[in-house]
Amino acid sequence: MQSDLRAARRDTVPFGTDATAVTAETDASTQVGCGLYPPSFGRIGTGAEAAWPDLVSNPFRADRDRIVGSPFFARLGGVTQVVSAAGSGLLHNRLTHSLKVAQVARAIAERLLAGVDSAELIGKLGGLDADVAEAAALAHDLGHPPFGHLGEQVLDRVARHRFGLADGFEGNAQTFRILTTTDVRGPSRVGLDLTAAVRAAVLKYPWARLHRPHPHPATLRVPPRGAAEPADAQGTGSGKFSAYSTELDDVEQARSPFAGLIEPWQQTVEASVMDTADDIAYAIHDLQDFHRIGVLQHAPVATELGEWLSQALELAGLDDATLTAQARRPGRSLELLRRRMHAKDSWIVDDEAFTAAVARVRRELADGLLAAAFDGSVEAEQAIAAFSARWTSRLVEGVVVLPSPTTRSGHVTLRPAQWHEVQVLKFVHRQFVLLRPELALHQRGQAGLITALVDALDAWLGDRDEVSRLPRRLHDLVELAHAEFGDLAARAPELLVGATGEPVTGADAVRGLARGRAVVDFVASLTDKQAVTLLDALSGRSSQPWSDSFVL
Repeated sequence: MQSDLRAARRDTVPFGTDATAVTAETDASTQVGCGLYPPSFGRIGTGAEAAWPDLVSNPFRADRDRIVGSPFFARLGGVTQVVSAAGSGLLHNRLTHSLKVAQVARAIAERLLAGVDSAELIGKLGGLDADVAEAAALAHDLGHPPFGHLGEQVLDRVARHRFGLADGFEGNAQTFRILTTTDVRGPSRVGLDLTAAVRAAVLKYPWARLHRPHPHPATLRVPPRGAAEPADAQGTGSGKFSAYSTELDDVEQARSPFAGLIEPWQQTVEASVMDTADDIAYAIHDLQDFHRIGVLQHAPVATELGEWLSQALELAGLDDATLTAQARRPGRSLELLRRRMHAKDSWIVDDEAFTAAVARVRRELADGLLAAAFDGSVEAEQAIAAFSARWTSRLVEGVVVLPSPTTRSGHVTLRPAQWHEVQVLKFVHRQFVLLRPELALHQRGQAGLITALVDALDAWLGDRDEVSRLPRRLHDLVELAHAEFGDLAARAPELLVGATGEPVTGADAVRGLARGRAVVDFVASLTDKQAVTLLDALSGRSSQPWSDSFVL
């Protein structure tokens, strides 16, 4: 029996409506996907608002349309995936990446729903709807700031050290904040007014950095991926998380239909589908990009993989110190990966599967796709298309649902063979793209740019003579954050702490946190180009007034 009960209607009660009065009207559940969905109400609107019509009656399709129609989604076309596309059609940006993740997520969902055994298990775990998984995949990168992960790291450091925000900045938490708070295109004037199912499906790391849930997953013997504190930032809370303290009520509302079906720290099935799809897309499509532009070369990749295959036993006998000292020699970095996998993922790692994965990646990537340089020909384009299709199909076919997964995995994961292949593909990307000195040089400049932009905007906010001429969006974000932090101070003061964990009290301190969050929200909403152009204007380097009106 499918026992899942989930929200089939919007979660926002129209302003002026008593939530208890409408409960009776929404008690009839609607069969959707792999379960039943009863009402679950979220935030009540803050002003009189009209019901905005959607193009479809299916609430999850309507959610998908609202996400795609958001300018926060459109801006992803100008946000770095790995390196700035700079107008090139050869590199993925966050928008094209999100579209491909959505494509893979829908394929996974439809495949799992077609299996009798998996569909029955999914029903017991809370259900699965392909539209929900697709919507979550489309939304999953909305919170990425300019320059991708590099921008995320810089804004987190600035938020904690400069503004004293204990939550700092995290792209997944920023995504949830956009969907529930800072995007104003929904009828409630706050967020997009999405169903509980879609909001829960976006929660890749369904916990806060420090506070929720209780007990916090960081305290588990084997914490979920992302829940542990970074080794180089002890005392700062989880390295990855999906909600700031200001959005914790939204998390609880979205997750409430799943109480008793999954653990408080576990992803919903739909979130697990989205997470798996993201891994698959990342493992395949970024490799294509760097083959296209000539960065990913056959010789170094084939040598690394081949040397490990031919010297596996010898390398396994080296101690960690020797191996690390020889890391530049072929095969050594791959051996370090194998050891890290044993240390972190003993639940699935298997040396035979790892060896098979290395051999397959060498055969199909190094000696296959990379064997001939990309020259823009029909043959080269077809080789990329065939590689992508073949690998996507293979990895999607390897998706399974587990009734009781390890804390390191969601309920939806890959079979051992495919799981190891994804790890090896991601290794190739990291080793031969992300660790290149040229990329590091480029990113250091971008880090300085974001820091300088935050400084300039913060100085503008502190200039009493100029505060009336602030960008209207920045002014509105300050007011929003001030109201949020003021509410926390009155309602849940235990959540209002500084970056060092000390309680935050007093009106001035609350205003300081609000100002910091507003600046971070504003900078995070820019595209790469907008960030560069805005800093040029603020620093006097531009001879023209900055007139880009598309500021979120």
